Amino acid sequence: MAKNEQVLILEPGNELKFRGPFVDVVTANLKLSNPTARKVCFKVKTTAPKRYCVRPNSGLIKPKESVTVAVMLQPFEYDPAEKNKHKFMVQTMFAPDGEIESHDLLWKDVSPENLMDSKLKCVFEMPTTEVNNVEVELRKASDENKKMMQEICQLRDENTQLKDERVRLRRVAMTETISSTPQSSSSQSSTSGQGTALPPIVYLLAALLVGLLLGKLLL
Repeated sequence: MAKNEQVLILEPGNELKFRGPFVDVVTANLKLSNPTARKVCFKVKTTAPKRYCVRPNSGLIKPKESVTVAVMLQPFEYDPAEKNKHKFMVQTMFAPDGEIESHDLLWKDVSPENLMDSKLKCVFEMPTTEVNNVEVELRKASDENKKMMQEICQLRDENTQLKDERVRLRRVAMTETISSTPQSSSSQSSTSGQGTALPPIVYLLAALLVGLLLGKLLL
């Protein structure tokens, strides 16, 4: 089925331009004109509803009249890679004769073949000085990140070297302790053995005492 041609005249017709810096709300006006002899209902939709505030976002345009829609972009941190990603769509249909009780129900019950739409893309523009400043800041941040990563890698290498040196010193200390321990034990054993041994004269005196005792007993 062929798509119905849009009856409204959109100004601008293809894109909404938003000029930075985007530190405050930036508004782009979209004019909708109805050149027909019938009333037209419209609704404005976007792919990024959290980023924009649209007033009015729906309504009715009488024959030969127009409505200006304010599309307000909320403040955000500008990213050159994000430009031209957001889209808007103006969806329309001829209004039924008589009074409209509920626009929500009207849009809910409408047949797809009775709908018309126009699409617009969003374009972010930054003043030349602002663009240059943003690019400079981005390059500066990138350089600082690289420098920080290099310092982190250097600190890691130094930390590894210190750990290796500490392990080496610990091994050396253990080796020296083990090598000195047997000599100390041997000397202590030798000293202990000499302290407990009795001199020969003690044995002679003991033998004499035993002999005297035995002689007395025999007499």
